[in-house]
Amino acid sequence: MIAAAPAVVYEALLDRGAVEAWLPPEGMRGRIERWDPRPGGGFRMALTYLDPTGEPGKTSDATDVVDITFAELVRPERVVQTAVFQADDPAYAGTMAMTWHLAPNGDGTDVTVTATGVPPGIDQAAHEAGITSSLANLASYVEAVT
Repeated sequence: MIAAAPAVVYEALLDRGAVEAWLPPEGMRGRIERWDPRPGGGFRMALTYLDPTGEPGKTSDATDVVDITFAELVRPERVVQTAVFQADDPAYAGTMAMTWHLAPNGDGTDVTVTATGVPPGIDQAAHEAGITSSLANLASYVEAVT
């Protein structure tokens, strides 16, 4: 639950500066390398572990690079993305789909994220923790600007 209207949350999913601020989960920082916020467009983000000890990156020792495509944009209800990690290890190969569902709830928005096609090399518990962290960051970001 985020204390902002769905339209405000939706905009934070499609604003370069916002995404760069809230998407990296705890323990990482992110840098967007390209940005095209339209259906069929997308972005490339480099996520760097602040302490890579015990957290090997998918692209390099301390970095995950992911190419995101905006597969579907339904204002202000849903954003569907496909994600492909840049990795030599086939355990991280494949295309993961992430759907951000936004539903009005009183004065706020219920945000649900579903991920399908998650590469087998991504630990489920770590993936869920990362999504939870990003959602908390999104809530803090959106609530601070409204």
